[in-house]
Amino acid sequence: MSDKLEERVPRGWEEYLAVAMRRRWWILLPLFLSWLAVWGVSWLLPTTYQSEALISAEQQKVSDQYVMENVNVNLQNRLQSTTQQVLSRASLQAIIERFQLYSTPPRLSGFFKPKDPVDLMRGDIKIELVGSPGYRGEFVTFKIHYSADTPELAQQVNSELTSLFINENVKAERQLSENTTAFLEKELADARAKMEKQDAEVSAFRARHVGNLPSQLQSNVQILAGLQARLASTQHALDASKQQKTYLESLLQQYQSAQASLGGDATVISTQALDKKLQDMRLQIQDLRTRYTEGHPDVVTLKDKIAKTEALRNQNEADITSNQQAGKAISAIDFSAAEGVQRGSPTAIMQLQSQLKANQLEIENEQQNAKDLELQTAAYQTRLNLTPQAEQELAVVSRGYEEAKFNYNSLLQKQTQSQLATSLGEQQQGQRFHIIDPPKLPDKPSAPNRFLISLIGLALGIVLGLGCATFLELTQVRFRHEKDLEGILPARLLVGIPRLSTPQEDHSRLIARYMEGGAMAVVGVLIFVGNLYTYYNG
Repeated sequence: MSDKLEERVPRGWEEYLAVAMRRRWWILLPLFLSWLAVWGVSWLLPTTYQSEALISAEQQKVSDQYVMENVNVNLQNRLQSTTQQVLSRASLQAIIERFQLYSTPPRLSGFFKPKDPVDLMRGDIKIELVGSPGYRGEFVTFKIHYSADTPELAQQVNSELTSLFINENVKAERQLSENTTAFLEKELADARAKMEKQDAEVSAFRARHVGNLPSQLQSNVQILAGLQARLASTQHALDASKQQKTYLESLLQQYQSAQASLGGDATVISTQALDKKLQDMRLQIQDLRTRYTEGHPDVVTLKDKIAKTEALRNQNEADITSNQQAGKAISAIDFSAAEGVQRGSPTAIMQLQSQLKANQLEIENEQQNAKDLELQTAAYQTRLNLTPQAEQELAVVSRGYEEAKFNYNSLLQKQTQSQLATSLGEQQQGQRFHIIDPPKLPDKPSAPNRFLISLIGLALGIVLGLGCATFLELTQVRFRHEKDLEGILPARLLVGIPRLSTPQEDHSRLIARYMEGGAMAVVGVLIFVGNLYTYYNG
């Protein structure tokens, strides 16, 4: 017979519905009791409220065209650095002492080892980066969450944390900016010392090679050209002086010969020859004045010769007049270029001898001047020859100076910008954190999620109720309908006896159904109201 029972026809949904109606209290009571137990336990769990604040990284208020930031750190790195400062033991311990946090041990804490309040507070603080809309991977805002036992305490502590974040960020930015400025000042001092050292080397090189530096090339060429011109003029004057010496010596010899042949007669110079000489020299000086100034050596020399020749002519006329009055014979000598005879000389021969001595001194001076000019010309020529080598060496020495100078100027510019950025940060005009949404007063707990727990309890009760009903249905096998016997008995059922009841039994059964319906309604309302209350207040 057991084999026949196992071979029963599978039940349809009508039979499952009949089972649910028959085992309704075995389903409903475990469901309600399980939900009620879980729901009640959820209200025994410690309640925490979470306050939230939204902070954004505000850009500097001065255009970066005028002041560039000397600290360029993205929000993630800045937030990480600031979080380390805020979550340090000293900062959190001060907040714990101020608000008397974690002084009351939580429920069931007697069964566990007490934890460090700082670690507990770190666990209650959460930092969340918020992405920019439309910019994937870019973060400019973040949120600060703090959980506490009461809404007011959560808001107060989160306000303190928000202020601490902003202040620590300003402090960190200022410290980093000041450190950057100090570093640049140190590097600038080193660069200045290096530049001064290179400058001293360049100055020493210029002092050692003064005269043959590349910058003096043009002046050396001009001086050399002037020296060469002076040397040529001196050589020309020297040649003229030598010719004059030869002529004076010849004239002196003629004087001496004439004086010996005349036996003491007066000897004078031909006035026509002197006039011709003066005329030639005046024409010559006019030609020189068209090319040179009055201070030119050739003009000055020729003017001196004209003056001496005019003096000689005057002296000659005086001698002729004096000899004519004395009745002496006059011997005229053709002296077309005699120069230098001074008025008041005792005799023409003595004047010529004096002129020869002066001419000899003039020749010696001009020779010495020519020698000096040749030495100077050679010296400047040597300078010009050494200039290319000095230029190469100076380029090597100056390269180090230029590099040091460029590095110094670059660091000086960076230091100036860094000082401006530091001043900008001190005036709260730089990049800093800005509160968009201040810490909110939470209107409902953040944990535990009692509504979710209630739903879990409800689901657990349904599973438990269905399990009980299934267990009872499988263990208590009964024949309740005619079709339950189909497939078990070999013969068909011919007669069935219906349920017979009195009116009182029917009335009692009706009342019992109403009471059951009311009880089921009460259970459903309790579950609904409990979940609704939990949803809005849990």
